[in-house]
Amino acid sequence: MPQPSKDLDPTRSPRDWFGAHVRHWRQVRGLSQQALGLRVHVSGSTIAKIEKAERPCDLDLARSLDEALDTGGILAWLLRSMGADADEALDDADKPAGPPAPPGALGFPGVMLSTAESTTDDGSHVNRRAFLSATGVTALLTSGPFSHLIKPSEPSALPTMVRREDIEQIEAAATVLAGWDHHYGGGGIVRTAAEAQLRWASALLELPCGDTLRPGLFASAARLGMVVGAADFDAHAHEDARRVYAFAAACAEEAAQWHLRAKIYSYRARQAVWLGDCDTGLTYAELGLIHENRLTATERAMLYTAKARALARAGDAQSALRAVGQADEAFAQSQPGEDPPWMSYYDAAQHAGDTGHALYDLAMAGYQSASAADRLRAAVEGHTDAYPRSRVFSRTKLATLTMAGGDPTQAAVIGHQALDEVAKLHSQRAVDDMRHLARLASTHRAIPEAAALRDRIKETIKT
Repeated sequence: MPQPSKDLDPTRSPRDWFGAHVRHWRQVRGLSQQALGLRVHVSGSTIAKIEKAERPCDLDLARSLDEALDTGGILAWLLRSMGADADEALDDADKPAGPPAPPGALGFPGVMLSTAESTTDDGSHVNRRAFLSATGVTALLTSGPFSHLIKPSEPSALPTMVRREDIEQIEAAATVLAGWDHHYGGGGIVRTAAEAQLRWASALLELPCGDTLRPGLFASAARLGMVVGAADFDAHAHEDARRVYAFAAACAEEAAQWHLRAKIYSYRARQAVWLGDCDTGLTYAELGLIHENRLTATERAMLYTAKARALARAGDAQSALRAVGQADEAFAQSQPGEDPPWMSYYDAAQHAGDTGHALYDLAMAGYQSASAADRLRAAVEGHTDAYPRSRVFSRTKLATLTMAGGDPTQAAVIGHQALDEVAKLHSQRAVDDMRHLARLASTHRAIPEAAALRDRIKETIKT
């Protein structure tokens, strides 16, 4: 007689955390332990032991599981993130008198020390006011790196089951982090905070959840995942971005959320094009347009623009221009009230900038496209202070296009304006655009304005 599934607590140890994820993806794909074992050439009992944290999983098997379960590489990443000492940490944590599993391996948010008291190395309690006396502070500051002062003593406890307020908190986190990403760029504290929130949200997916809440839980995880993926992409953490986008897409599919799915595929298309893989970028854009009758006009415009950028980078000018026309036609029908909240960024300025970027690629490849500069200029003028990174992208592209077109003096003026904002961002994509502008400025080194811009770029981004 089949035994009931063991309740898993992902916070108990790194191995439990990993096992819970294996079980989740196996169940999402509708496979038994035996069926999954056959796919990866191990026994069903081995799969069961991995899920129940009774045996470790090596990296080769994790990769095979990723392929069999189509996770986008999540399990191998989890195993690597646990570190080489995870099994030893588990063995220690399983001893009755031992400490809890190390929070760093689990990645869950921690708690700060009590405001009333602290604990010395020998376990005795001390009064916090006395502890923060001049002598105590001096001892702390000279004892090692500052980071050890805030290392959490234990991970925050997960709820016993998913509540509506948990889903609302994930949604709120996604909204705040998306705003930070637009304003500050995806690097630095934004990416660090975003990844911590996603670990928490992914742990909630393993908990009991009522049928009425389940779609909302997966939709919120998908939305947070696409925000984290965008931050990873902007920071040039491309493998992380691919993995997180795959996670987000799977969650959107589980939630039957076509609008989120469209946005995630738009991001995946843009990343692929950025990396020079135009065929994959075109495929993702077209996957996003499947059942386009279910999408809003704004979403269709976004995806046709992604398609145009893939075609333009591939050098297919006629098809790219046709896709820009389709994007324009769709955007002309936009009704902002019909769009989901995460599409509020795609306004007239964003549309002008994104289509302008596609036409920019054509112009830089030698195809005449008079409207590229006009669209980029409209984007620069239309972007509000909530979207400085988007404004930087368009302004830098406009400066580069102007430099390539033979007006280095005017290009330098625009370039300095872009550089003023780049210095405030944590965006590797913006830095890369600046490097390209600097290379073009170097071809006009005899012109003082161009030489000054090149030197300032070099000093600002340390090229």
